[in-house]
Parts: sequence; C-alpha cells; structure tokens
Amino acid sequence: MMAAIAAGCQGNEVHIFEKNEKLGKKLYITGKGRCNVTNASEQEVHFQNIVRNAKFLYSAYHCFDAQAVCDMIENAGVPLKIERENRVFPVSDKSSDIIRALTGLLNQEGIKIHRNTEIKELAVLSDKIRLTDQKKRFYDGDRVIIATGGLSYPVTGSTGDGYRFASKLGHTIEQTSPSLVPFTVHGEICKRLQGLALKNVSLKVIDEAGKIYYQQQGELLFTHFGMSGPLVLSASSFISDLMNQHHFRAVLDLKPALTMEELDLRILRDFQVYHNKNFQNALDKLLPRKMIPVIVEQSGIDPFKKVHEITKEERIHLVRLLKEFEFSISGLRNYNEAIITKGGVSIKEINPKTMESKLCPNVYFVGEVLDIDALTGGYNLQIAWSTGYLAGSSIF
Repeated sequence: MMAAIAAGCQGNEVHIFEKNEKLGKKLYITGKGRCNVTNASEQEVHFQNIVRNAKFLYSAYHCFDAQAVCDMIENAGVPLKIERENRVFPVSDKSSDIIRALTGLLNQEGIKIHRNTEIKELAVLSDKIRLTDQKKRFYDGDRVIIATGGLSYPVTGSTGDGYRFASKLGHTIEQTSPSLVPFTVHGEICKRLQGLALKNVSLKVIDEAGKIYYQQQGELLFTHFGMSGPLVLSASSFISDLMNQHHFRAVLDLKPALTMEELDLRILRDFQVYHNKNFQNALDKLLPRKMIPVIVEQSGIDPFKKVHEITKEERIHLVRLLKEFEFSISGLRNYNEAIITKGGVSIKEINPKTMESKLCPNVYFVGEVLDIDALTGGYNLQIAWSTGYLAGSSIF
C-alpha cells in the first residue's frame, strides 16, 4: 500500500494485486489489533533495534522516516498517540483506522486494486514484466514491486510467494526462520504458571557453554507451552536460526533491581515479620501468588517448615533461585505465531538507494520479503513503510 501510494504520487498508473478479499489483512492484526504504526524514538534507536542489515536501510529511512509516516497518517484523518517505549498507536486503538487512512490515500491517487487476485507467475520479458494470476489472466507492466511479506501468519496470505518469485529471477534467499516468536519450554512449570504476566524482570538466554545471546529487562508471559511476551519475542530474534546448533536456556532474574546481597536482606526482613509462619506462607510480599507454590517446590525447602528454622544455606539457595530461575528451551513456535520472518532476499542483490534488484532491472523488493528484521516496538512496520515508499518514489 505504501509503495503504491508513493508510486502514484510520481504520476504512474499503479495496480495492486491482492490475494485476499481486502487490503491490509496482516496490518489488521498487528499490535494485537491496535496497530503499532511505528516508533517515535530517534532514528539511531531504530537502527539499534534492527537485528540484521540495519545499514542497508539508511537511504530508505532518509527518504521516509517515522515522522513522515505519522504525518501522512494524521493528515489522512487518523490521530496518533505515543505510549511506553515510544510506540505509536492510533488514538482509537483500532488498526482498521490505519487501513482506512491508507485506502483513502490509494483512492486519492487513483490506484487500481485487484482483490482476490493471486499472482502465480512473474516473468521478466524483453520489453515488459508479465504477471499471471490464478485464473491464467495476465497483466503487463513496466515495473513490479514485490511486497509479499514472508512466511509469518500464513492465514493472512504470507505464504512465501516473494521468495519463489525472487528465486526464479536468480536471487539468493538467505535461510528463513520464524522470528519474534514464543519459546516452547521443557517441563510442566510454565504450564502451572500459565497466564501469569511478569513485569520488570530480566531475561538472559544462554547456550550450553554459558555464552549470552540476549539479556534484557521487561515483560514476559507464561503460557501452556512455555513463554511469550515482549522479552521472549525479542530474544527469539537472536536464536531463531541457531536452534539446531545449540541447546538454549532461559534464565530469569525475578528481582533485577536488587543484588544477591540486597535480596538476601530483603528476604531476611520478611522472614523476621513471618518468623512463626510456615515457609509456604511467608512469600506473599515477595512474589505473585501463583508463583509461590512453584518457587517453594524448586527451593527444596519444606513448605511446612517454620521460617525461623530455615538455615542460612537454604535462604541463600532461595536467593539464587530468584536471581537465576532457569528453564530449558525446547524450541520456538512456528510461522503461525511468528510476528515476522527472519531471512529472505539477500540485500547484497538489492540497490539500497532505490530497492531495485541488481539482477533484474525494473523489479523491486520491499519489506519483510528482504533479509531484514527488527525487534518489537513498531520497528518492523517502519521498515515496511520506508522501503515501500522508497521503491515507489524511485519509479518515475
């Protein structure tokens, strides 16, 4: 949609070929249906949150940055707001309003939209580019922008079509894998904690040798299969293509604001207050209620032991458990739950100043189909907006 708007602004006749019955099906579900449009942070922060190939995007961001996105959408009649971590959402909290704004701009530019039209073949001929749809109808044009997304949420139409087109044109497809995706975890602990959301905890992901691949503080959620939430989704970006090479562990620090010594003193104070209570009834001020039975069990301390009878060694073991609560990661969820696809068309074969293929003139690639991915927070959508706008505005 953004590429079409930009191309239309250059005075081109533009057609969108949409395999779904309506535009923006994937956009509709972003941000849990609220649409995290972009991120209002400085551009440098955007690049810090792009996991792969950030430098490739310098021209695209220079052409059309986060402020430009916000201005375009607000000028189209949809007011925006900034929430925690500078995430930008529509004031209405409805992703449908963003789709409505973009659709209005498409109509304004006279863009022709072909819904329920799945392109099956893309052929670069000597004097034109020919697209063939599922009904064997063909469409000829001078340029084509491939904005098909990756493999994530295939129910929205992202079924890897762009990779197929690119491969047939001779492009290299870097290994793809689900990213920004929940963890599956060995054992029953997560299932017992299902539905519990933790804020201000620290997550560290390490391999069998103790190498740290990710460490950050924020929010996570326990599920029936393992872990999800912002921390976990971001962590998956750093290990998604390494799952077959390493055994990863998730280590939670439930009290990251306190050192081991400070946490020990905090527990000592609680124990003085509850000195005549059973251990299992002495953690109410320290932990969420749902977590207490699990921590008591993992601590190895008798739940019916009186607090004043707990030894220093047992208490230190409890402190270490709270600071290093370990889980064995068994895998990642699949593309059906992955926010984005890692990997894609090699950026070495794309001109970063136009998004045009270096191998096939007049063919452009934008957004998630490229080997670029970022963390959560509106950064991946900004990549789509910037690359789409740059490609569209490069066609004149």
